[in-house]
Amino acid sequence: MRRLISLIAIFTLITNISVAQEVRNIIYLIGDGMGLASVSMMQLENRYEPTIFDRADNIALQKTYSLDNRVTDSAASGTALATGQKTNNTVLGQLPDGTPLETLMEAASKLGKATGVVVTTYVQHATPGAFYAHVASRHDYATISEQLLYSDLDIAIGGGTHFFDERYGGREQALAAISNRGFAFYQTLDAASASSAPRKLILLADKEIEQRTGYLASATSAALNHLEREGGDSGFVLMVEGSIIDGAGHGNDAEGQQAEMRDFMEAIEVAVAYAESHGDTLVVVTSDHETGGLSLVSSNSDFNLSEQGVEYRWTTDGHSGIMVPVYLYGAGAELINGVIENSELGAKLKAIVAER
Repeated sequence: MRRLISLIAIFTLITNISVAQEVRNIIYLIGDGMGLASVSMMQLENRYEPTIFDRADNIALQKTYSLDNRVTDSAASGTALATGQKTNNTVLGQLPDGTPLETLMEAASKLGKATGVVVTTYVQHATPGAFYAHVASRHDYATISEQLLYSDLDIAIGGGTHFFDERYGGREQALAAISNRGFAFYQTLDAASASSAPRKLILLADKEIEQRTGYLASATSAALNHLEREGGDSGFVLMVEGSIIDGAGHGNDAEGQQAEMRDFMEAIEVAVAYAESHGDTLVVVTSDHETGGLSLVSSNSDFNLSEQGVEYRWTTDGHSGIMVPVYLYGAGAELINGVIENSELGAKLKAIVAER
C-alpha cells in the first residue's frame, strides 16, 4: 500500500512538472481594486448568464495583506504578485531595507522571453511599476520612468508622457532618452501596430487613458501580436491591468466600476481566446486588493417576496482586507490551487517560467 501511495505521489509530481514545462506564455491580468463582490455584480448585471469568470478552468483565493499592514496598497501587493515576496506599503519592487527583488518580467527576460505591460493608467503607476522598477516610494515617478527605459520590457502601453517629460526636462529630451534606450515611441495603437520595431513604448495620454471603452481589449491584442513575434520559440509574459476599477471603488461608483469591469472582461476574453488557440499559454486573472468594501444586499428584508431588489453598498472609500479571487485558464491552470498568499501566487508564476 505504501509503495502504491509513493508511486502515485511520484506520478503526480512528474505530471505537474510536465504540465509546467508546457507553459510557454503567461498572460497575467490584474483588476486593480477588483473584489469578489465586483465579479458578483457583473454576474448579476448579466442576469446570471455565464461571464468570462464562469468559464475559468480553475480558481483560487489569495490573501492581500502587506508586510507591515493588514490592508495593503497597490505597491506592496503589486510587488508580491510580481516578485513572489511581500514588502511594506508604498515600497515598489524591493524589500523595506532596499534589497531589490527579481520580478517575473526580469526572470522571463533572462530566459529569452519577450515581456510587456498594458494598463489603463500611466505606465509608472504602482502595479505596472512593480514588474520592472525597484524604488523605496511608489511616488518616485522620475526614477520609475528612468527604470522603465533601462528595463528589458519589449512593449509598454498606457499613459504617462507627463512623467517622462518631467524626468527629462521636456518632450524633446524625453523622446531622445526613449530612443537612446532602444524604444520606438508611439502615441496611437494603429501607428505602433504598423511598425516592426522590436521595442515599443506606446503612451496614449499624459497620465490615465481617458477614453477606455474597448481600449484594454485592443491594447491587449496589440501587445500579444508584438510579443508573439518578438518572443518566438521562447515565448512571452504579458501583464495587463484594469487600472481604474480601483478608482471607481474609491469613488463608491457602482455604475463606473461596471464600465471598468466590462472593459477588463473584454481584455480577459482576448487573453482566453489566445490561450484556447495556443495550447502552451496560461492565463491568470486576479486582483491586487479590493477597494470600497462593496457588498450586494437585498433591498427588502421580506424574503417572501418574489423579488426584493438588490442594492450596491460601499463601506469605505479606501481599500479592504478581504481575500480576492484568482481565475485560471489554459495550460497549467491546475497548478495553482486553494487559499494562498499573494506572494505565493507571484512565486508560483516565477517557478512556472523557470521550468520552461
